[in-house]
Amino acid sequence: MSATSGSVASRSRPKTALLLGLGLVLLFTLLALGTWQVQRLYWKEGLLRTIDQRTHSVPVPLTEVEKRFAATGDVDYTPVTMTGTFLHRGERHFFATWEGQSGFDVFTPLHLEDGRFVLINRGFVPYDLKDAAKRPQSQLAGQVTVTGLARNPLPAKPSMMLPDNDPKKNIFYWKDRDAMAASAGLPAGAGLVPFFVDADGTPNPGGLPVGGVTVIDLPNSHLQYAVTWYGLAVALAGVLIFRLRRPPKED
Repeated sequence: MSATSGSVASRSRPKTALLLGLGLVLLFTLLALGTWQVQRLYWKEGLLRTIDQRTHSVPVPLTEVEKRFAATGDVDYTPVTMTGTFLHRGERHFFATWEGQSGFDVFTPLHLEDGRFVLINRGFVPYDLKDAAKRPQSQLAGQVTVTGLARNPLPAKPSMMLPDNDPKKNIFYWKDRDAMAASAGLPAGAGLVPFFVDADGTPNPGGLPVGGVTVIDLPNSHLQYAVTWYGLAVALAGVLIFRLRRPPKED
């Protein structure tokens, strides 16, 4: 080997080592991201199976769902049934859309036979019918039996992009169970079931609220993400191999 080619090779070694080091770091990062997405894929598929099993199961008494919640902290989409009397003056209104129309989901306290309350999402009303006085037929009197899906309470505001709730105007932008209950005029010291219930689609008098508004739409794109990250890792590995096999050149 000539002195010139030896000089070129010695100058290129630090540069090659640096590129190789950076390339390996990036390669392992891409592989880690792909593996993480595979793990997320298995988790999401398990979650979807659980939701499917729950939503197609037979409704159980509220006490049974409460036991499950106390043991696991998770009763989302579990069918449940209960009996009580609606406290309509305590309606809370959650800003929502239904079939392209803006309005509110009506959360009404249900007074249970044991004296406690549970917040029931009775369903959707259009924006201009927020005031219960405009839909008097919806105000069911006496004891009723409600069947629906249990929903876990949110531990905190799900996104900083959401506006803050406005209990004074009775407009909620996220489902803060405690704030809803605190502003609903419940009797002092009243017990509260620790989760919500979304009522099923059983028609209400006058057609409002429209029940059965629970949306189960959990996107599962983790396989595509995993393929993308692994594909980039393969491409990067090819580039690194090509770079290592290429002979050094004079500048």
